[in-house]
Amino acid sequence: MSFPELTAADILSFQFSSWYPIFSSISIKSTVIRPLSQEFLDYLHSDGVHVPEGSDDLPAESTLSDDEEDAEKSDEDGEIRRFAFPELDVQIRAVISTYGAVFPKLNFSSPKDAAWILPVSSPLKCTSPADVYMLLKSSDFVTHDLSPESVFDGCSSGPCPYELELVLRKWYPVDRSRELRCFVRQNTLLGISQRDTNYYDFLNDEPTQARIVFTVRNFWETNIRARWDAPDYTFDILLTRDLSRGHILDFNPYAPRTDALLFSYESLHALSLTPDSKIEKPELRVIDSRAHPAATSNAPAHQHNMIPFEALSLSSGRDVQEFADAWEEGIKDSLKP
Repeated sequence: MSFPELTAADILSFQFSSWYPIFSSISIKSTVIRPLSQEFLDYLHSDGVHVPEGSDDLPAESTLSDDEEDAEKSDEDGEIRRFAFPELDVQIRAVISTYGAVFPKLNFSSPKDAAWILPVSSPLKCTSPADVYMLLKSSDFVTHDLSPESVFDGCSSGPCPYELELVLRKWYPVDRSRELRCFVRQNTLLGISQRDTNYYDFLNDEPTQARIVFTVRNFWETNIRARWDAPDYTFDILLTRDLSRGHILDFNPYAPRTDALLFSYESLHALSLTPDSKIEKPELRVIDSRAHPAATSNAPAHQHNMIPFEALSLSSGRDVQEFADAWEEGIKDSLKP
């Protein structure tokens, strides 16, 4: 089984600012901010998680004691670098004022793995520049977008000029059961996969599945097929509550770098070899039981990125109060000379 060769130019066709202007009328309202400063890139690369000065929409008055302020100044003169992005703060606040709230991403990747930073009731909902920075700074996913080397890894041609971009998308509650990933090979819609890894009873209803397949295929043929230049790609879609329409969430390459979710690329390849595949309806795959191998367990997604390893170690065999006491004691020990 072979995959289409990807050039650097091919990869850039999947970055947000490349496809969004074409499909903005059927996607979530979004604003792209670029160019971004080298200092902002340095901030994302820097060690530790800290909020840039002036970004948290709080009064600038200091609450530190004189001794603490002296220590803070000492830090500034030492190894800890302080960051501030007043112009970017203004741009972000303007977008938030327009949309009400936003969720951020970079050229290709969103910080879904850092959703735990903000309230669980409103995952990824940012109402200040500080929220945006904290999500990006806490995410492992977005590091892919920070250098041309990682972005163009595996391409058949050398890197193209690459410019980091910050995307702010209008936030609203999303029912993840209606998120789907669709696979297109040689201009044929082969497969449709549930994106979320939870079991949903309604997705296993046959009439519902038939409606999903009909809607997705009709949406693709009407809105995407003739407007996307390359024959091979994947697209993510969010269906409306009545499963009659859709909104484009993202595009990705048809390649191993894109998660095939409930498919494998071997199974998709087999579908592409089916006789008269161009007139066959795409195959829909969903989590069909709570025992499905891909079904989410009770553990939260991306839990490895939620708390320090030391905290995981200390929590073993302890109740909440015992853990809190042990954590506090560990901090005190680490501060001893």
